[in-house]
Amino acid sequence: MNDSMSIPHLIMSASTVVQLVMLLLTVGSILSWIVIFQRTFVMRRARKTHQAFEERFWSGIDLNELYRETPSEQETQGAEHVFRSGFREFNRLLPKTRSPQAILDGVQRSMRVAWSREEERLSLHLVFLATVASASPYIGLFGTVWGIMGSFQSISMTQQATLATVAPWIAEALIATAMGLFAAIPAVIFYNRLSAESNRLLGKYEDFAEEFHSILHRNLQGRADSGPA
Repeated sequence: MNDSMSIPHLIMSASTVVQLVMLLLTVGSILSWIVIFQRTFVMRRARKTHQAFEERFWSGIDLNELYRETPSEQETQGAEHVFRSGFREFNRLLPKTRSPQAILDGVQRSMRVAWSREEERLSLHLVFLATVASASPYIGLFGTVWGIMGSFQSISMTQQATLATVAPWIAEALIATAMGLFAAIPAVIFYNRLSAESNRLLGKYEDFAEEFHSILHRNLQGRADSGPA
């Protein structure tokens, strides 16, 4: 390939607008890959943590003992966070009211807040991936249009359409298009994948909250049945 038509040379000799477009797409691509690796690690860790906690929860361990074993609320995550929030509220309300419904409503509200925080934690930065995925092709297209406009201006100035006249402009336009796709394709693939994984985990947390709520309901019912007549 002629050195004047090599990709590095075309990038360095491109117009300022197209260079800014390429720089923006490069930065967006780098940041999106950072988010992809970081979010993938978070999802993998959340999946393993949830599996370990559920095995411990359904092993028959006493709930008070499990609550004492869990770390502080700032250190817990996932279903463990939902459990700790709900059981803490259960223990707080139990000596204060005789209404099982009031206790269960308080527990449900507390678990809903914990679930919302987990939703925020799992979806962190996914909006950025969606933005890169949707905006990059259009940013690249802007660079393409600018390059095509430059080729027409070059033709009008030389009064003849030769390959040497238009090739650099067309090449930089196509490079801008390619960079837009290079940034967008991984972002959209991993956004869909990470969003699906986040929704699966949140669904598991919600299922656990419902099951835990039922356990506490049976616990309160048992206390009421065994109480004084």
